Amino acid sequence: MQFAKDSFFLALQARLAALNPARTVTINGATMPAIAVVENLPPAFATPRSNTFYIEWGSATVLAGGANNPPLASLNVVISYYSLGSVASMVDRGRLLGQLDTELLSICQPQHTEKMDYTQSPSADLGTMVFWTQPAFGEGKSASTSSARGRGVTDSAEPHQDARVERKAQLTIYFFSEVTLS
Repeated sequence: MQFAKDSFFLALQARLAALNPARTVTINGATMPAIAVVENLPPAFATPRSNTFYIEWGSATVLAGGANNPPLASLNVVISYYSLGSVASMVDRGRLLGQLDTELLSICQPQHTEKMDYTQSPSADLGTMVFWTQPAFGEGKSASTSSARGRGVTDSAEPHQDARVERKAQLTIYFFSEVTLS
């Protein structure tokens, strides 16, 4: 499953870098395209940053497979992001959230990528694909009406954290597992 996760994340990261090279984030001293996997972040960087896409892996399901065939599996994914706007009055928060929506739709196209083994250098093509559904966008919410306040999300580097607007998009990725069922 890790190969599918890595392949999906790195495909979206490369696509974001090509689509909007200015959309970056600095994490642990390294500047990269503004997309991160929550479970891979150092604890000091667990607080979400504005205008950055955060991938969270959900439940996985084995859909089909046989004794000699690798099983087809699915993995639920949530991609969350928020904006504080680009001006002091924050009146363009919604417009910037819309830009992030458009970027997410763009980097999710095409809805597939090669499944690669990134544990070696150079990476190796595993001979199958990872493919996914279109993102389903949740309602855009301000932090005061979202669960962010309940989670105690704060970031002293970003003033007016409670004035942000945020969105969660859900999709499902599909892939053939490296494990065969017996």
